[in-house]
Amino acid sequence: MGTIDKPQLLFYQKMGELFYSIAAADNVVRKAEYEALKRNVAEQWKDLDDYEDGFHTDAAYQIEVVFDWFDYEQLDANDCFESFADYKKENQKLFTEERKKLIWKTANAIANAFSGKNKNELIILAKLKMLLEES
Repeated sequence: MGTIDKPQLLFYQKMGELFYSIAAADNVVRKAEYEALKRNVAEQWKDLDDYEDGFHTDAAYQIEVVFDWFDYEQLDANDCFESFADYKKENQKLFTEERKKLIWKTANAIANAFSGKNKNELIILAKLKMLLEES
């Protein structure tokens, strides 16, 4: 059975915020982008560690929960990215090489999910690449 760790839960919630910012970069979250996110969570993120939320569900599903909520609320993609960037800068130790690679892989999968990458997605991906390269 996994453990409940609030900093880890927040990490996954911030991942949902980041991935929403990529999908919403063009002001529309497409079904294909959401499906790419769900596929990556199920196939990659779920097995990353054994943290759980308060309902004893794998904490990685917090990525989808936050992504859904932000889409429902139609939050601003740039604001979400900046919020994630601030979080990343304040919590460097949570961003292991393995996690950074997975973040990059998932971000690209979402951006490629619908008709390839558009200009707004490319801009956010470029910012993300620079952010992930910071130690």
